[in-house]
Amino acid sequence: MAFLVVFSSVGVIYASDPDILTDFTVPAGQNPLKLTGDLFTFTGFRNVSNNNLAGQKAVKVTKAVAAEFPGLNGLGVSMAVLQFPAGGLNPPHTHPRASELLFLVEGCLLVGAVDTTGKLFTQTLTKGDVFVFPKGLFHYQLNTDNKVEAMAVSAFGSANAGTVSLPSTLFTTGIPDNVLAKSFKTDTHTIELLKAALKNP
Repeated sequence: MAFLVVFSSVGVIYASDPDILTDFTVPAGQNPLKLTGDLFTFTGFRNVSNNNLAGQKAVKVTKAVAAEFPGLNGLGVSMAVLQFPAGGLNPPHTHPRASELLFLVEGCLLVGAVDTTGKLFTQTLTKGDVFVFPKGLFHYQLNTDNKVEAMAVSAFGSANAGTVSLPSTLFTTGIPDNVLAKSFKTDTHTIELLKAALKNP
């Protein structure tokens, strides 16, 4: 029994970004003696407020993750700015490597997360509210206002949280129509209609 307890706790330890043994990770090919504050600076959010979402349906996500911001490597954090057009939806998705802490900067969002028992936890957020989405759970955000845009900032407990979108993963990755039809207790024609709609949003 003690072995199982130790084994399960070791699994939890390795479920997040691994710890580094130095103050930070020096990017490959760079001389550590010549590094400057540029390594720890990300400027990709400077112009997000200039994005025009008029006529848009999709949520605009601007990420500061390890791929765009090498200073995050090994530090176990990242963030994103989410801009929701009026009525915009960030469809059900999950982050397999991190929990998400969402802060609503402007507007109103209906958010929800589903746990492994199938229970839905939902809340309507207004400006200044924060909601946490536990790691690995499917969740969504919907701008319930059909006239006003919304903006949120999300922080993640990983330098690369990953995103698995439920609709695109199921319907645009080549899973056979008959498998999806049986899974959703429908016919292949309906599955083909869903696939076509996701290819031409």
